[in-house]
Amino acid sequence: MQSIPDLKNISFEDFKAEVINDYKIAVRSRECSLLGRREVLTGKAKFGIFGDGKEVPQLAMAKAFKKGDWRSGYYRDQTFMMALGELTAEQFFAGLYANTNMSQEPMSAGRQMGGHFMSHSLDENGNWKDLTQQYNSSPDISCTAGQMPRLLGLAQASQVFRKVDDIKSGNLSVNGNEVAWGTIGNASTSEGLFFETINAAGVLQVPMVISVWDDEYGISVHAKHQTTKENISEILKGFQRDENNAGYEILRVKGWDYANLVETFQEAGDVAREEHIPILIHVTELTQPQGHSTSGSHERYKSAERLEWERQHDCNLKMREWMIESSIATAEELIEIERTIKREVREAKKNAWNTFLRPIVKEKNELVALLTQVASKSANGVFVNKLKETISAIDEPTRKDILSCARKALRYTIGETYAEKQKLGNWINSVLEETQPLFSSHLYSETAHNNTRITEIKPTYNDDAPLVDGRIILRDNFDTIFNNYPEALVFGEDTGNIGDVNQGLEGLQAKYGELRIADAGIREATIIGQGIGMALRGLRPIAEIQYLDYILYGLQTISDDLATIHYRSKGKQKAPLIIRTRGHRLEGIWHSGSQMGGLLNLCRGVNLLVPRNMTKAAGFYNTLLQGDDPAIVVECLNGYRLKEKMPNNLGNLRTPIGVTETVKEGTDITLVSYGSTLRIVEKVAKELLTVGIDAEVIDVQSLLPFDLNHDIVKSIEKTNRLMIIDEDVPGGASAYILDEILNKQKAFQYLDSEPKTLTAKPHRPAYGDDGDYFSKPSAEDIFEAIYKVMHEVSPSDYPKLR
Repeated sequence: MQSIPDLKNISFEDFKAEVINDYKIAVRSRECSLLGRREVLTGKAKFGIFGDGKEVPQLAMAKAFKKGDWRSGYYRDQTFMMALGELTAEQFFAGLYANTNMSQEPMSAGRQMGGHFMSHSLDENGNWKDLTQQYNSSPDISCTAGQMPRLLGLAQASQVFRKVDDIKSGNLSVNGNEVAWGTIGNASTSEGLFFETINAAGVLQVPMVISVWDDEYGISVHAKHQTTKENISEILKGFQRDENNAGYEILRVKGWDYANLVETFQEAGDVAREEHIPILIHVTELTQPQGHSTSGSHERYKSAERLEWERQHDCNLKMREWMIESSIATAEELIEIERTIKREVREAKKNAWNTFLRPIVKEKNELVALLTQVASKSANGVFVNKLKETISAIDEPTRKDILSCARKALRYTIGETYAEKQKLGNWINSVLEETQPLFSSHLYSETAHNNTRITEIKPTYNDDAPLVDGRIILRDNFDTIFNNYPEALVFGEDTGNIGDVNQGLEGLQAKYGELRIADAGIREATIIGQGIGMALRGLRPIAEIQYLDYILYGLQTISDDLATIHYRSKGKQKAPLIIRTRGHRLEGIWHSGSQMGGLLNLCRGVNLLVPRNMTKAAGFYNTLLQGDDPAIVVECLNGYRLKEKMPNNLGNLRTPIGVTETVKEGTDITLVSYGSTLRIVEKVAKELLTVGIDAEVIDVQSLLPFDLNHDIVKSIEKTNRLMIIDEDVPGGASAYILDEILNKQKAFQYLDSEPKTLTAKPHRPAYGDDGDYFSKPSAEDIFEAIYKVMHEVSPSDYPKLR
């Protein structure tokens, strides 16, 4: 039995009005779900996943959510967004139809399927809006539990804003009073990302409220196959705080009990905001009236008894019954409300569809007119007319229909010359030029803060500059960074107390505090998540992954979330996270990897930087802090104790991104490499001079983006030969580099010899010096491979070696 809450600061009439307004939102959301499913089944939309059955708890969550707060949610939170006034019914349908107009579909401009929501953090110039005066929602992702790691960082940002002095947080935070709210389905709590985040938030004690929407199913799979004891709050009891131990506050509430839901969420928000602790709300007895999604019907896997129970416990129905029982509204009044909202939602759907279709129909009509003209002149006019008739008959075409028709029509005019054909070709080019960015823009920042637009500042040196360990250059540069950027912080395994395993942060925790130079548990995914969330809120985090091999534990979060934030929000949110790691040649299978091929293909949207020494690495960190794009910096694991000259402009020097460096000029062959292997290539280039081979050596420096100035092809134009030396597996980074040089830079026209790649063996590197020698390209391998190329060019000048 539901009851009316204790009304302390509100009259009963005002309470009635508030409840009735909430009910209207719930009904509107439900009608959107019902009509949305029909739109998918009739073919107007591609896929539908809706928030029906979760309306009432989302109303309660919205009441506790304050301006400045952040959401990291689940793709069923439409009612929550509607309750905040952040989503209209028309915008809901615009998202369902994938409308590419951001003003009409503000959740992603059609880039994400419906049910994925966000707010706009940036203005048109990429600058921060006042996040303290708006309801903030990080951009959703479909990956189950993928929202959890970033939720941790969103919450930790409040802790940083509250406890770190000197941060200019005026439009980002009000003394860290913001709560980060997360939502997740009960089945997704089976994911490792959920448990890793829950544990990390308990350790960090951050203001995070995570709501579990529990309807007992994960698509067709019941909770008995998902969760021990079929009860997530039961098995998390050990996280409950007590008078002697920090932990969670764990709350449970039925998902159809409006009054208790409102009180529970209000309590959770107040406690998290004031005490800065994590809270878990387990919302039980929820339903899915239409099943998981439009991909199937839940009648296939739920029993008749379960389906009947769900009908009786539908949260909207239970709220309706409670309102009548409590004299908040009569049945007749609610019927009238429901009828009115049905009409409103139908009208919103109609408007959204017509608005979406209008510019596409305009393009269709333009094409029909052009095809009429072309058909009148073409020898194949009958075939062009047939295409025209086909496209004319489609009342609700897609852009694909139109462009496919236009491009096929052009084929029939091959060999013909007349103005009408040229007009058709120009029209196709124009439409492609205007339309492609609607789907492909904003992978990286398109403002002046794009990382590639940051001007290079070369290192400068005193005449008596000492030679120091590379780690000293890194350490002193980081010292300057943390002194100049109060919003910068670094965290990772062994990062804090000992100053990282290679001493690149030695002594900095004592100077800048445990919050800014922080140790973290062995939990790579949530280290990345901490960084994403804090970067979304305007901080400048550096997430340290101890070894490149370990980045695989966080790769899903980097690839699915970080790499796509700017793209899927079409530039309305940014997360300029810097991921610091170290890799390349050291010892053994899990400490000397070079997973570049995987990173290159899975992390588009993130800069991938491979400095050959610590001065270059320091310059990259300084550059990245001036820009808006996220990046991975892979330091050379065997370079920390190598000597380098100490620059006198640490903190100011900047290594350019997307720019190569020619470290040795030559005339016979162009050698392209990076990282630790580059040092070996430099050594071999000197040895090659003794046999009459003058090699040009180019350091890639930046893999994503790659050689924006096309300096490598300029070298090949001079040498007419190319070899790429790489310690990744065959077909990894070397294949990517070769594709860039041959297909983008068009270097094939200058080659007199077959381009070569020299890579590691296809297995992980074996342990020890011999393991490295027989697993990755050695100096002898490189020398002999280059010599063989020159032998093929001139056997008499370079007799066979072996």
